[in-house]
Amino acid sequence: MNGGSLSGGPVQLSEASPLAGVTVLQIIPALEAGGAERTTVDVAAALAEAGARPLVATEGGRLVGELQAKGGIWVPFPANTKNPFAMALNVERLARLCRRENVQILHARSRAPAWVALGAARRLKLPFVTTYHGSYSGRTSVKVLYNSVMARGDVVIANSHYTADLIRRTHPDQAGGRISVIHRGTDLAAFTPSAVAAARVESLRRAWNVAPHERVVLLAARLTAWKGQRVLIEAAARLRDLGLTDFAVVLAGDPQGRTAYERELDALIETRGLSGIVRRVGHCTDMPAAFRAASVVAVPSVEPEAFGRSAVEAQALGIPVVVSDLGAVPETVLAPPDVEPGQRTGWRVPPGDAAALAEALKDALSLGASARDGLARRAQAHVEANFSLDRMIDGTLNVYADLLNRAKT
Repeated sequence: MNGGSLSGGPVQLSEASPLAGVTVLQIIPALEAGGAERTTVDVAAALAEAGARPLVATEGGRLVGELQAKGGIWVPFPANTKNPFAMALNVERLARLCRRENVQILHARSRAPAWVALGAARRLKLPFVTTYHGSYSGRTSVKVLYNSVMARGDVVIANSHYTADLIRRTHPDQAGGRISVIHRGTDLAAFTPSAVAAARVESLRRAWNVAPHERVVLLAARLTAWKGQRVLIEAAARLRDLGLTDFAVVLAGDPQGRTAYERELDALIETRGLSGIVRRVGHCTDMPAAFRAASVVAVPSVEPEAFGRSAVEAQALGIPVVVSDLGAVPETVLAPPDVEPGQRTGWRVPPGDAAALAEALKDALSLGASARDGLARRAQAHVEANFSLDRMIDGTLNVYADLLNRAKT
């Protein structure tokens, strides 16, 4: 399949599925790395398995090949533009596409293309779904209005209870009772220890220049200040000052053009004397192996996360996690005071507190074998019960089926 032809459907149709033969179009700026992008591919794959035609209108990106391999249909579309004039033209362009392909549901996953999709959906009287993937900032009335499109779906999917509360507070007039909480799902077939070959882990450790005896503290996130790289660097300095010598901090993430922030991080690493401890390794394509290579995973965000995919994926692989007690991430990690210390699946620390982060990392690195095994079992059971890909897919496809039923009445 390729972006130039939409004539083919996804494999076999299943008459037992209420979505068999239904065309669903998801629209997103680009299919690069990220939770929204990964969710788009996962939902498209599930739609294909259900016998639907899963279209994805997007500029392109590194996940397009995987999308097509899993039965999704890429529709090249200038969904990344934020130019108001171009967006207005895109409304008619998307409407024509929907008519031509007999689209029955439109699903927007980002603000600028959501305005385009809203216009097309209203023009064609199509069911319109939005997924609120981020904690969109809105410090001015104009920005709040711009963000509000994500609360204007016939169904508004929130990827966490934190996000749902944020929508209700920020857009009470738009969202109403149309919010459905569907947590981001993790593919437990990929994020399970038995699926990650030792050779993949060793290959990554060599690429990161990590010695065999070094324990890895991993922060897997794009390089942007609110992800907390600076806090982790300061915590690394404190760990070193506490006498820990056999650890390496790995910052795995794409700078996405933020060269000034890259220079700032490099300068901080140099200033704190951590050149032999903290490594920036760029984007990582094998996240299951990356998490398995780690002794502990840090999610030290200093602004609220709308979900917290890294914490869930690491727990699915049985890796201890230390997260900021901020935004939605605490929903994914069992820790005191909500549970007894012996029932924890990780640690929560105040955001921006390097001392507390260092202490929690030290505790995680100090776990004995039995305690670590017990934590791993609890974490894996917690993710399987609450954050599996199957749960997310079932919830999303049920939203589509309910909307189709409503449209028939």
